[in-house]
Amino acid sequence: MALKIALIRQRYNPFGGAERFVERALSALATKGAEITLLTRSWKGAPIEGFKQVICDPPYSRMLGGRAARDQSFCAAAQAVMATEHFDIVQAHERIPGCNIFRAGDGVHAAWLQHRNRVLGLLGRFAQRISPFHSAVLAAEKAMFEHPALKVVICNSRLVADEVAQFYQVPTEKLRVIYNGVDGEVFHPRLAEEFREKVRSAHHIPNEVPLLLFVGSGFERKGIPGLLAAFAQMTRPDARLVVVGADRKLNAMRALAQKLNITKRVIFTGPLKDVRPWYGAADAFVLPTLYDPCPNAALEALSAGLPSLVSNSCGAAEFIQAGGNGYVCDALDVKQMATQLDALCELSKQGKAKVSARAAVSHLTLPAMASELLALYQQL
Repeated sequence: MALKIALIRQRYNPFGGAERFVERALSALATKGAEITLLTRSWKGAPIEGFKQVICDPPYSRMLGGRAARDQSFCAAAQAVMATEHFDIVQAHERIPGCNIFRAGDGVHAAWLQHRNRVLGLLGRFAQRISPFHSAVLAAEKAMFEHPALKVVICNSRLVADEVAQFYQVPTEKLRVIYNGVDGEVFHPRLAEEFREKVRSAHHIPNEVPLLLFVGSGFERKGIPGLLAAFAQMTRPDARLVVVGADRKLNAMRALAQKLNITKRVIFTGPLKDVRPWYGAADAFVLPTLYDPCPNAALEALSAGLPSLVSNSCGAAEFIQAGGNGYVCDALDVKQMATQLDALCELSKQGKAKVSARAAVSHLTLPAMASELLALYQQL
């Protein structure tokens, strides 16, 4: 008999890493014969088939409750469906008390607030502490981790597993690390053969000039301000930086680049659905994020053979061998980051670094991810 599995994710964002995981999981599980139901508020435009969709879109007060009311209303609607349907497994990608499996793809909110405190002033830390939204998320997170129905927490990196244990004392036997799958044929070093000359020529970037690539949305959390400051301090005045991603502070970051006098060397592309051409054109990948559980972009870049610089508060750091296929930095240590960016430019010239980058994630295949998920469901 086919497993009846419910997956819960509130909204679809075509640029979101969690959404791409859900898409891949749905597709992979459907081909294995599982009966999939997606509980969502809105999943418009998602390129996936072969599953049932249940819309949970109750009204909420945008004026009075804001984001907290939005999340709480969706949670209540999803819990109502869970109570009436007979699912074998309920896997939530939101903080839903009563789910059997929680995939902590967005990390641990309590950990994120701790990391964010490092860049906030006294007033900002106070505002964060009394924020109704953060209070509501922390309450939901705590209730979910303490709920007796929770059997397993899927963590997409060892970083996340350690944080769940640290902040909520979840027993280690409930923690399962299952990494995001990467399509190694789509994200392959041969992207350079297909796109390097074409993309660089279109943007007037000489072949010998080091090109660093950043991919991510949410510029504060992903570390763009520190990256721009470090880039400005590099000893290589010829290096270029491409920033791919959507953010409401895009214009502010352009203004910061102008203030740092690096405007001519930085390209802001905005959001792109297909980043492969830039993976092919780049020499190395950079993501000095203030906090990121395990970004797909970093895994894709490594799979494409790009030596990478990530922060020690990024789950992808476990795949980096310092001086072998990249470097690990402190997201707020601008001086250290500038030195490592220079070193990364040199490292990217070494063929063995590119081989090592791809080898680090070669085992993270989509079939491997699907098999691990099915094995987990069958075990439960």
